[in-house]
Amino acid sequence: MARISIRDLFRFRNSRPFIHSYPLSSSVSPEVSVDAAKSSQRRNCFALLDASRSVIQVSKIHANLITLGRFDSFWARKILKLYWDFGHLDYTILIFKFIDFPGTFCINTVLKAYSLGLSPSQALIFYFEWLGEGFCPNGHTFVPLIGSCAKMGCIETGGKCHGQVVKNGVDTVLQVRNSLIHMYGCCERVELAYKVFDEMTTRDLVSWNSLVDGYARHGYMDVAHKLFDAMPERNVASWNVITSGYLKSGIPGCVLKLYRQLVKTGMRGNNTTMVNVLTACGRSARLKEGRSVHGFLIRTAFLKSSIFIDTALIDMYSKCQRVKVASRVFDSMPEKNLVCWNAMILGHCIQGNPEDGIKLYHRMVGKGRLQDREGNCIKSERIAKGRGNILPDAVTFIGVLCACARARLLEEGRGYFEEMTNFFRIRPNFAHYWCLANIFVGVGLVKPAEEIIRNIPHHIVDESQDSLIWANLLSSCRFERDFWFGEQIAKSGIDREPHNLSYYRLLLNVYATAGRWEEVARVKEMVKEKIVGSMPGCNLIDLKEIVHNPRGEELRPLNTRREQPFS
Repeated sequence: MARISIRDLFRFRNSRPFIHSYPLSSSVSPEVSVDAAKSSQRRNCFALLDASRSVIQVSKIHANLITLGRFDSFWARKILKLYWDFGHLDYTILIFKFIDFPGTFCINTVLKAYSLGLSPSQALIFYFEWLGEGFCPNGHTFVPLIGSCAKMGCIETGGKCHGQVVKNGVDTVLQVRNSLIHMYGCCERVELAYKVFDEMTTRDLVSWNSLVDGYARHGYMDVAHKLFDAMPERNVASWNVITSGYLKSGIPGCVLKLYRQLVKTGMRGNNTTMVNVLTACGRSARLKEGRSVHGFLIRTAFLKSSIFIDTALIDMYSKCQRVKVASRVFDSMPEKNLVCWNAMILGHCIQGNPEDGIKLYHRMVGKGRLQDREGNCIKSERIAKGRGNILPDAVTFIGVLCACARARLLEEGRGYFEEMTNFFRIRPNFAHYWCLANIFVGVGLVKPAEEIIRNIPHHIVDESQDSLIWANLLSSCRFERDFWFGEQIAKSGIDREPHNLSYYRLLLNVYATAGRWEEVARVKEMVKEKIVGSMPGCNLIDLKEIVHNPRGEELRPLNTRREQPFS
């Protein structure tokens, strides 16, 4: 394998395209010698770029071309492809601006970069801008473009792109049709996804997997499973799609059943497979099955140590009341990110010893508690900058505040809430206010707790985007006196203002936090009776993923197994 050496790089940099002196008797003209030198340099540069094995090597050659004044549109095309090949999306987009007359390949490459970036909408803007400049798209253009629409979840722009597909005559390209199936599935228009699928004369595994995923991701598990059974062949992605659907629908028992079928086929899963299985074991509190999966991973050396699998093991053992085992897994991890820190902190704070969870939080952020001579905590401060360089997020503080509620640490709990909002600038959500109120209830201060619940800002009560995250956590943490005071506050508000949706949302949040799904359904019916129409923006009703119960698959909320016609 060819590699770039420092000597080669300096040889390229120090070479000159001009010949300063020529023998008088030479039969070769100076112009020919100059052209030969330039051609030689171009070949050397091509060889160096082709031998590059990292984005750092490419950027060094790029820098040399700039400093020597030789970087132009020709080299921009070559370097743009290399930056894309090495996954450097920002540089791919930046280099494009130096190309004078970009062709279809260059434009398609930038579309791919935009579609994989943080702003997929820029792909659409970029496409229509160049369409106005006379750009002629091909089949490779629409795969990332439609993928951007899927990422945005925007059916309007997706429909426009579908129209562009038909207009440019690429609607029979297999990859384009697969992208359309995926896009319509992501936008919850599964009937359109099936229509595209049904009209295909040629299908592959991606076609089937995309359609199954479209139904599964929106809870149509009956149809998804029928399609899964009808597949002419399956790969690991097929099994992952259907198990992820059951997991999202709050039916972990089916995940374990499908995994047993997968093992019987002799097919080996991947990281996603094992994470799904371990998550299912945790959500259904099936310690025996979870241990069996863990043992299988160790015995067979199935996969190398993975941060995803280790985090799933921590979560599974914590939810199965084996926090010490989870802690051993955590301590053995060679590297840790915020997600695994949160999993272990929540394990201690909700399932184990709350004081251990608070200590682990201090360890994560690199913070020590200064104490006076009597051992009383007087303040916190940052220590040892090299330690604790991971910043907490909203989920971290849900665990810390839960720990304070369980341990009845009033002053500490108020301090952590203030630290979250003022020091880390994290905006509190309903879960944080709920935990703070339970801290007051735990020490007998019911009226201040009621005031906290009454004074939750309306925009926070109305938000439901992150409800699955915090409700999943709080539904497994039962505080003293549980939910009664929140229920009373919401009901009194409904009695005073029966048409105020905020009180109904508060009541839904309270019941969801306590895991009372029958009451959630009852409140939904109450809203239908008292207020015409459905409650806008309240996805909390659809809490399929939240059920944390030893027999969770039997306590499915409403609409988890919705029937959907094929066409």
